[in-house]
Order: sequence, then structure tokens, then C-alpha cells
Amino acid sequence: MKRKIIALMLACAVVLGCTGCVKVIKIGEEGKYTGKAAFNAADAAAGLWEEAVVNIQEKAVELPDFLEEANGDLASLVDKYGKYSMGTSGSISYAVKGTGVVEEVNQEKKAGYMTVKLDGYDGPEVIKIQIGSVYKGSSTRDTLDIVNFGNYTNQQEWAAISQELHTAIDTNIIQPANPASLSGKTIEFVGTFTVDGNDELLITTVVLDVK
Repeated sequence: MKRKIIALMLACAVVLGCTGCVKVIKIGEEGKYTGKAAFNAADAAAGLWEEAVVNIQEKAVELPDFLEEANGDLASLVDKYGKYSMGTSGSISYAVKGTGVVEEVNQEKKAGYMTVKLDGYDGPEVIKIQIGSVYKGSSTRDTLDIVNFGNYTNQQEWAAISQELHTAIDTNIIQPANPASLSGKTIEFVGTFTVDGNDELLITTVVLDVK
């Protein structure tokens, strides 16, 4: 009987000892115990915004010159002006700038755009500028030289950076320009696009000035 009591006491001690090692941590409070702050995409993108605009402005090539040089093959200039989304492979994005007249403003869908007749170029490519509220692609993020996927923990954080940059573009660039009022007006822009065929460019701007 005495042996059974001792065995029972030892079993309880083991259980209590193991239980004492377990701590339940609430979601969002992990940083208190790991020393690593929880990732906040909005804060991260806000910290990047001004430097991102400068980076894109510095590397932007004149769009009429780019299109003339590409001669119908937009991907052909990747080594000279572009950047791959995955280092040496993946989608190709470019930073460009130009001036033109807004021919159409289309806000029928959430992924709105306006078409632009580019000054100094008469080629067949259709030039579109995204005006939200939904923005397609990730060319803004992918064109940047100041960030890469290795700076982030996972694909979700990397994707969130692109989304928050789009939020900054919508808030700081597109909405103040009042795109619904731009038909027929001359604009000057700096932005990025990802190659998706050779017939159309869908540009996401970081600078948009109305003349």
C-alpha cells in the first residue's frame, strides 16, 4: 500500500512539473516573450514610402525612349532597365516616366484605370495608369532596390508590403489628383509596370502631376 502511495505522489509530481512548463500566449503578444515585435505591414510600408518614391524616380526611364528601344519586345530590356521579381527569374518590372493626355477615365470596376496618349510616341502600345480602388500586380514593390523577400519572414508579409504600398499610392497620389476630373488633361507621371504581353502597359504611379 505504501508503495502505491509513493508511486501516485511521483506521478502527480511529474504531471505538475510538466504543466508548470506550459504557458499560453495570446495572439499578438508573442513579442513580449520572444523579444521580436509583431509584424505590422502598414507601419513597415509607411517607413518605406518616401525612400521608395525616390528610388523609383531615380531609376525611371523615359517611357517614349523605352518603347522605341524595346521595339515591341518589352522583356528584352530587362538587363538594362528592369528587375526580376525573384532575383534572376520571375516576372519583369520597370520604372518609367512620361507625359501625356488622358484620353479615358474608366471607373466602372474597382480596378479602375485611365488611358494616356503618350507625348513623343506614336506606337501601338496602350498606356494605362491604375486609379484604384483596387490595384493589380506588385510592380511597385518588385521594382524597388531597397527591399527584397529576404527582409521578411514569409510570403504573407511580403504580399502585405505590396498591398500597403498600394494603399499609400491611393491615399497620397491618386485620390488627391481626383482622377474623375482628368479626362482631356495633360499629366506627368512616374511609376512602374510589370510586363504582361507587349500590347499594353498597366502603370502604377508614385508621382502624378496634373498640368
